[in-house]
Amino acid sequence: LTYTHTHFLALGTHFGKVFLLDIQGNVTQKFEISSVKINQISLDESGEHVGICSEDGKVQVFGLYTREGFHENFDCPIKVVAVHPQFTRSNYKQFVTGGNKLLLYERNWLNRWKTSVLHEGEGSITNIQWRANLIAWSNNVGVKIYDIGTKQRITNVLRDNVSLRPDMYPCSLCWKDNATLIVGWGKSIKICVVKERNPTEMRDLPSRYVEIVSAFETEFFISGLAPLADQLVTLYFVKENSEHMDEEFRARPRLDIIQTLPESCEEISSDALTVRNFQDNECRDYRLEHSEGESLFYIISPKDIVVAKERDQDDHIDWLLEKKKYEEALMAAEISFKNIKRHDVQKIGMAYINHLVEKGDYDSAARKCQKVLGKNMDLWENEVYRFKTIGQLKAISQYLPRGDLRLRPAIYEMILHEFLKTDYEGFATLIREWPGELYNNMAIVQAVSDHLKRDPTNRTLLTTLAELYTYDQRYDKALEIYLKLRHKDVYQLIHKHNLFASIEDKIVLLMDFDKEKAVDMLLDNEDKISTDRVVEELADRPELLHVYLHKLFKRDHHKGQKYHERQIGLYAEYDRPNLLPFLRDSTHCPLEKALEVCQQRNFVEETVFLLSRMGNCRRALQMIMEELEDVDKAIEFAKEQDDAELWEDLISYSIDKPPFITGLLNNIGTHVDPILLIHRIKEGMEIPNLRDSLVKILQDYNLQILLREGCKKILVADSLSLLQKMHRTQMRGVRVDEENICESCHATILPSDMAKPFNVVVFHCRHMFHKECLPSSGTIPGVQFCNICSAKRRGPGGGILEMKK
Repeated sequence: LTYTHTHFLALGTHFGKVFLLDIQGNVTQKFEISSVKINQISLDESGEHVGICSEDGKVQVFGLYTREGFHENFDCPIKVVAVHPQFTRSNYKQFVTGGNKLLLYERNWLNRWKTSVLHEGEGSITNIQWRANLIAWSNNVGVKIYDIGTKQRITNVLRDNVSLRPDMYPCSLCWKDNATLIVGWGKSIKICVVKERNPTEMRDLPSRYVEIVSAFETEFFISGLAPLADQLVTLYFVKENSEHMDEEFRARPRLDIIQTLPESCEEISSDALTVRNFQDNECRDYRLEHSEGESLFYIISPKDIVVAKERDQDDHIDWLLEKKKYEEALMAAEISFKNIKRHDVQKIGMAYINHLVEKGDYDSAARKCQKVLGKNMDLWENEVYRFKTIGQLKAISQYLPRGDLRLRPAIYEMILHEFLKTDYEGFATLIREWPGELYNNMAIVQAVSDHLKRDPTNRTLLTTLAELYTYDQRYDKALEIYLKLRHKDVYQLIHKHNLFASIEDKIVLLMDFDKEKAVDMLLDNEDKISTDRVVEELADRPELLHVYLHKLFKRDHHKGQKYHERQIGLYAEYDRPNLLPFLRDSTHCPLEKALEVCQQRNFVEETVFLLSRMGNCRRALQMIMEELEDVDKAIEFAKEQDDAELWEDLISYSIDKPPFITGLLNNIGTHVDPILLIHRIKEGMEIPNLRDSLVKILQDYNLQILLREGCKKILVADSLSLLQKMHRTQMRGVRVDEENICESCHATILPSDMAKPFNVVVFHCRHMFHKECLPSSGTIPGVQFCNICSAKRRGPGGGILEMKK
């Protein structure tokens, strides 16, 4: 059994092995599946997963590169298997098997396989073909189609000749497309089309039905079918009568191409195939498989595999040339001249170009010149002059050589002059597309200048002239034109050719064109155009000057510090929303000047900020309360300053204003004792939401008490933990050996004769003394301090460890 894919052929043997072969027949992989006959192989469209079944009941569906998947043994032979065409995708893990039943296997979300019976009771399943959502299978009764999407069986196509044994003359099935099934059985062929049923006719019927669009009988028994465009490839099992005896003998199988008609067919071609032992083969011993992507057909017999291929372009062109049909010879396969190896391509091509010119199809003729004329510059020039003669230089202009191989400059100039006379846009396109070295740049510049004398404001000609100047490295002239036109490429031109010296007197023009781009460019290139120079140029345009200085300040608060005083007025005039952020961030702004400007313009918020920054917080608070009348801002300001006098001023101002009192009660609990405010409220004053405010004060107080108690508990616990840690540390032993010395007499701390008794005092600071070298105890009986540490800091060196022996 075999199955084909675009890149390989899967071959199963009678000995339970499966081989993967490339198109040349080389074995690339081998699988040991069983010890008996492989009945069926099925591949998904990607060629990554394979389904295999064998005569001993084994079914395996696995990845060719992982071997992971479904492996199961059944107690009866499994004749056919088919995997979902999209099996590689996670939501299409489905396959069907056929023995006495048609079973569908689906992998659920738990990664387990669920089995469903799609059909049973009509004998053994002999063939299955799966295409998209449709599964077609054959059994002893006929062919059926099942829609996996709607879970409905669509049709039953009965077999015609029931006298033929189904095991000897098996049914051949193949899908031409997602809706067309071709059925071959015995000598009968039927073409079935799956169609959508009209919703009004459905009732309890399936949503689809099958229409047999063609049915006919053939001369021989059918062993295989495959589609070929709108035709059909058939593999026939042939029996012929002997001339000398009244018996039939098995002839060579035939591969035919037929054109199907509604009730008959027309033979297009026929080939008898020579395969080994064809005299002993039966109809069931042959099989036809095809590879859709490559138009390859595989004829499989027990001993041979024959590969059939559609005739190629060269074969077709040979025939057309014999008939002197030059045009059709090149048009047959949308000619790719480099693939035509056995013909005089140029001769055919020139004949085709002449034909197109005669027809008036000048654009197609010019396009063919690229392939036909190739690198022959003489032929190119002849064709250009021919197109000039017939007035069609425009048609050939876009196909002229412009790479390493090129025509004489005069040819290109001739075409440019033709466009300049009649088509300014086309002329501009050629200038952009053609490399400047194809023609004499100065000659074209002069021609454009002459045309501009007659039409001096033509934007297309001006833009093209700027491009010509750019190629000629006359960037100043190009820049002038771009600025005049306000062309978007002006900034690219400046950057690319470093024209900053040329734009020092054109800064206003650049900013009028696009402020943002101009400012970004100027700031990115301060080393080429200084800030002072830009400020000088923009002095008469304060609105532009502000944009520049604002962006400069955003980049670096210190670079333009000498202009900060000037910026106060610019922000006030053109950009008040950014004035306050500027005043906050600038450390070089003269506060008196800023205060004067803000007070003149009655900018309250800015004035409040400046007053607070200058230390006049009481006046600032007064402005918030009197002019802004914003209690929340006043409270926030008092919190920021954290000044008791400000809180007193705020309370005094608010004491006769109930809304202010409410705000204070709600917000000052953590900064000022609310009792001070409550005592000063006049008796009988009606205060909005007083109860809620008092409840909030009590809640805040309770919260503070809880926080303090929590902090106290944490502090006590931490203190106890650290004390215990210190105690454990101080209780540890200290190593004393012969390397240690007495800090008083500087002799070795341990005596040379360890047998004699000795006393050593070791402090926690690790200083050691002979006991007799220590002075007497201090004022605290039984407690002695390290002399060295006590001299450095008048504090304890720690307790004493005595070692006696």
